[in-house]
Amino acid sequence: MQISAGPPLALLASVTIATSGPAPAIADEMAAGRIQIAYVPPKDPAHQPLYALLQQRRALEKVQTAFGAFRLPRDVTVRTIGCDGVANAWYQPIDGRPTVTLCYEYLQEVWEKLPQQTNMAGVTQVDALAGQLFFAVAHEFGHLSFDVYGVPVFGREEDAADNFATYIMLHFRDDARRLVGGAAWSYNMFIKDFKDNPKATLPLAAFSSNHGQPEERYYNLLCITYGSDQKHYADLVENGYLPQARAKDCKYEFDVLQFAFQQQIMPHIDQERASQVMVTDWLTGVVPPPPMR
Repeated sequence: MQISAGPPLALLASVTIATSGPAPAIADEMAAGRIQIAYVPPKDPAHQPLYALLQQRRALEKVQTAFGAFRLPRDVTVRTIGCDGVANAWYQPIDGRPTVTLCYEYLQEVWEKLPQQTNMAGVTQVDALAGQLFFAVAHEFGHLSFDVYGVPVFGREEDAADNFATYIMLHFRDDARRLVGGAAWSYNMFIKDFKDNPKATLPLAAFSSNHGQPEERYYNLLCITYGSDQKHYADLVENGYLPQARAKDCKYEFDVLQFAFQQQIMPHIDQERASQVMVTDWLTGVVPPPPMR
């Protein structure tokens, strides 16, 4: 998955998975795996300040905390690394170890494209940074979870990973709306003119990707969000962000996702550990990142 992020990766990492209900017995039978981290020195000298700032803010250490509620059957790795000019992030086993990779190019790209002021939807610079970062890492952790837990996936795995990330974000109580809004910001350039120019024209090859088109991912994110609580997120429809034609079935879409998550993922989550961070407000008081030099 191609993503974007910024230096305060600690914002993302400060957030942990929130779940509810008793953990099935299988969770107690699993050995707790460990999340190993690695700040790989960048190849490009231009990424050196970012590399240093990530370590200074203990960004990946916070990722360990954020996803520490998952009982993993074996060690996994989360790393930052230079990717020869490619802004990307992905999940792939390396030498047999499940590994999430975040490119410095990707992190820098998000940093450079943050909104300069709060937009009409109320998304702040901090929201855009934290939301994009969390969505990106949670998406890749979704791929990792499907792999290490042997979760069967019908349809495109990229869509399933998006839904995994959205479902997790929605369980952060006080921060859920800000995280969702920030994640949706990444699709801003694709949908900002949809009222004036409702027709979209794409090269045929664009439809061959295993990822959904950005506009599709944007509406999927909003639909799952609206379906999770139609009263709390009623403004998504009232303000025209989510079309009525899609909104009418979003409660069903959320219910299907929730059932799958509870059946396939919930048994692997330490409920007590997750609940310790679920009630914490991670975003209040966080300052925006420093400007690019």
